[in-house]
Amino acid sequence: MNPSPTTNRAHPSVPAITVWFMAVSTGVIVANIYYIQPLLADIARTFGLSVTKVGFVAMLTQVGTSLGMLLFVPLGDTKERRSLITTLLIVAAIALAFVATARNAWWLALACFVVGAMGSSVHLFLPFAAHLAAPEERGRVVGSVFSGILMGILLARTFSGTVGAYLGWRAVYGIAAVLMLCVAILVQFLLPRSKPAVELPYLSLLRSTVNLIRIHPELRESAFLGAAFFCCFSAFWTTLVFLLETPPYHHGSQAAGLFGLVGAAGAAGAPIVGRFSDKHGPRFAVGAALITVVASYLVLWGTGKTLVGLIVGVLLMDVGVQAGHVANQTRIYSLAPDARSRLNMFYMVCYFAGGAAGSLLGAYAWRLRGWSGVCAFCLGVMLLALLRFSAARARTASS
Repeated sequence: MNPSPTTNRAHPSVPAITVWFMAVSTGVIVANIYYIQPLLADIARTFGLSVTKVGFVAMLTQVGTSLGMLLFVPLGDTKERRSLITTLLIVAAIALAFVATARNAWWLALACFVVGAMGSSVHLFLPFAAHLAAPEERGRVVGSVFSGILMGILLARTFSGTVGAYLGWRAVYGIAAVLMLCVAILVQFLLPRSKPAVELPYLSLLRSTVNLIRIHPELRESAFLGAAFFCCFSAFWTTLVFLLETPPYHHGSQAAGLFGLVGAAGAAGAPIVGRFSDKHGPRFAVGAALITVVASYLVLWGTGKTLVGLIVGVLLMDVGVQAGHVANQTRIYSLAPDARSRLNMFYMVCYFAGGAAGSLLGAYAWRLRGWSGVCAFCLGVMLLALLRFSAARARTASS
């Protein structure tokens, strides 16, 4: 089946319809990783798990995503992407069905791990979009596709919180399995075929990735900062449902899910963030993002137990994390055009490793000190990121 033309590097830009399809597809796919967060309290009650233990299950999903990036995303440079994506989506549908039918916590944890690993397929889309885009519009295109990812991350919580409140948490994953099969079919018709950028055996591909990490300090810095951003992002969303169950809120999974709509308002600005990065440079955008996320956690710590303060904090955090991620990816995609999938693999492995750490350590901070503990943990992480950013900037200025 080959209804659309083969892409090649001569294309000056990616067609608008392809950008839209990539954005929607990646949003639907990445949502699988985040459905669990508003459902954690319900799942904990189903299997008799503590907050820390159910946080471990959420962490396994993101650990699976990191492993999936390591194993599958580099193949985007050497394999035809459309077929690879389709295969991963079919396996994702099977794993989601296993989550929906889990009979014990170990079954659930293993199925969530596989769901996370297959979710790495979204990161075959981003370097593909960057590969197609002209350099002067790469930030906008990456921002547009990433807006789909961020909308998926945030609206996943709204969907799962609402459906879980009325139909139960298992129904969320049954519906998601059907959606994955639908996307797998549409990918065959609406994504162009892609010509591999290089021809390398798999082990050589991984060795070449190590060399890329060694020779590009900008890649290492971006990966560290991305991990810090997503660590704080995951810590917040993992613990939000527990905050909303305590005074003065007394709400459940549906309310936690509805906060995804607040974050989605920030996600809608991803193309604007991309243009900002194109205009001022990605490093400047990363610095602004770091300051924004620090400000968000000061707001959340000081006023997070009021509705207005919580909403303002969520908006600031989501805009900051989104800006930092888009700027980081725009930056790394310019380093080695023929190795974008490998560059993205390393960056996203670190990114999701940070997210996994945030899910686990955020739950632990909640157990120790409640909401103030979560905010203090996230501020500490972001201050470390600011120190790393400032040290790299000082070295660049002195060289």
